[in-house]
Amino acid sequence: MKNQKGSLKSTIAVSLTNYLDAGAIVAGASGLTLWKSYLGLSEAHLGWLNFISANCLGAAVGAIVGGFLADKYGRKVIYTYNMLMYMVGVLVIMFAMNFPTLLVGFLITGISVGVGVPASWTYISESSETNNRGRNICISQMAWGIGPLIILLLGTLFAPATGGDEDTGGVLFPLVKSMAEWIYGYSIEVAELNVFSSRIVFTSLFVVALIAWLLQRRLDESKEWEEAKKAEMRGEKRQNSVFSSFGKLFSNKVCVKSMLFLAGMYLTWNMVCSVMGFFQPHIYETAGGLSNSMANMFAAWQWIVIIFMTFICSLIVDKVNQRWLFASGVSAGIIAWVIVVTFGINDMTGLVVFTLLWAIQAGISVQTFYALWASELFPAKYRAAAQGVMFFIVRGVSAVWGLCFVYIYGEEGDGFTLAGYIMMVFFIISLVIGFFGAPKTQGKSLEEITKERYGDNI
Repeated sequence: MKNQKGSLKSTIAVSLTNYLDAGAIVAGASGLTLWKSYLGLSEAHLGWLNFISANCLGAAVGAIVGGFLADKYGRKVIYTYNMLMYMVGVLVIMFAMNFPTLLVGFLITGISVGVGVPASWTYISESSETNNRGRNICISQMAWGIGPLIILLLGTLFAPATGGDEDTGGVLFPLVKSMAEWIYGYSIEVAELNVFSSRIVFTSLFVVALIAWLLQRRLDESKEWEEAKKAEMRGEKRQNSVFSSFGKLFSNKVCVKSMLFLAGMYLTWNMVCSVMGFFQPHIYETAGGLSNSMANMFAAWQWIVIIFMTFICSLIVDKVNQRWLFASGVSAGIIAWVIVVTFGINDMTGLVVFTLLWAIQAGISVQTFYALWASELFPAKYRAAAQGVMFFIVRGVSAVWGLCFVYIYGEEGDGFTLAGYIMMVFFIISLVIGFFGAPKTQGKSLEEITKERYGDNI
């Protein structure tokens, strides 16, 4: 089967799923302190928000279901309906007036994100030309960077003043105040006024999700999946139910070995990045002593560097040794934690260097290589389901780790140094697994890789 042409157009449309994934995480993160003040939440409450969100359990549950649905009914069915669920979740958050409602909104949004991820990475890989798979995955990752950048810029512009000092507020906060007073009346309380800026940020995600739904539902089905489905209908590869491939997936030794490698590499990396993705602005505010506006601005500059580094990665990932490119990214993350633990997060020089190195590792991301290798190492009949299982494990464990992290970190960041050493260890483990287990799939078609790894009996 020939690789499809015009893969760049479909990649951009599908990549909006990554924009909304990261956007949902960072939108929650940028307003975390505001919701905490408005609803009187503790660090434990924030841990639960992270636990069930797009960052962790919500995405985990969605991924394992979405992966099997995508293999059974096709990639296109996910793009036809999934964004509708996302929009419902965002609407619930936008109008949340108490913690349980906010929790439900985070959960629905997270499940939707999880459903879309296996289908999106699988679709991008299957619609890419052989020599452009890495590039297209990187383009998808750029959307994962653009989403947080825009969300953080909005968070910075709409940020309320800190401690009554108007100079610390965002330049558009007066507009937020006017809108809130028009809706709620001039007697609105300060905490309710401040959190209104976060509601506006989530409104922007609703608009993007609507655009994504209109674009993605018009995509053609994956040709490789259609060929696999035709073979199944001819009786060559029978599949009777949505979860019928589950047992076969785990009975195939090559599949199990691939999942252990990928999940191990991605899990240890994600346990650090899931915490930073959700708590970074909050950490900068509490342990680092920055204002809400400054914390969001710091993170926004970081995402500019991430997008730039991802673009550089897209130009070279299909041309250089992927093992060493992977190692360079993870190594930058390890050095970042060494520096911030050594100098402390209160030191502005250390914080700037940490943020820069953290951006470099996120641009040459483990997630990029996970998405690329996970779509290469499995045959079409298992491809999305295997990714769903691994994503479920990774985000599920990360959810539990997020709950543990808030207790290690403390109410005001007293345990940041200990947390930093733990993050360092996780990154070192990811580096070792990824470097020594990196597959030699570069320059080969998906059909060639499948034939080489599985033979004819798949």
